[in-house]
Amino acid sequence: MIVLGPGCRVSSKELMNFLHLLELPINIRLTCYGANINGVREDIMEAIEKTRKLDPSHIFIKFRGFPPGDPRRCRAKRGGAREGFHQIEAEYKLLEDVSYALEHPKHVDLELPKKISVDDFKSIVDEVESKK
Repeated sequence: MIVLGPGCRVSSKELMNFLHLLELPINIRLTCYGANINGVREDIMEAIEKTRKLDPSHIFIKFRGFPPGDPRRCRAKRGGAREGFHQIEAEYKLLEDVSYALEHPKHVDLELPKKISVDDFKSIVDEVESKK
């Protein structure tokens, strides 16, 4: 699944045209959130790599358990939203924040802060209390 996040510079139709122009032997299905592609793993990975270069901070990939149109999951055969669609919808709401984090990386220190002694804590509390 190729998901175009909020603020993506590429539309679903442009994505579909781009994928067709790659001339890879893959099946492409346009969706409301981007496209589903299916085919041989090497071809899919090549398509994903090239597609992500279009807008790396706003194009996301999610692997599906079933190919597009699979009768076990296809909403046309089952009726209603496809199982997992609501999960994609919930994840989509987070993509704006993920895109922002990708565009504005920040250093994260994984070391936990050292604990202070009880005496130091008491002196900090006393200091704050005295300023009131």
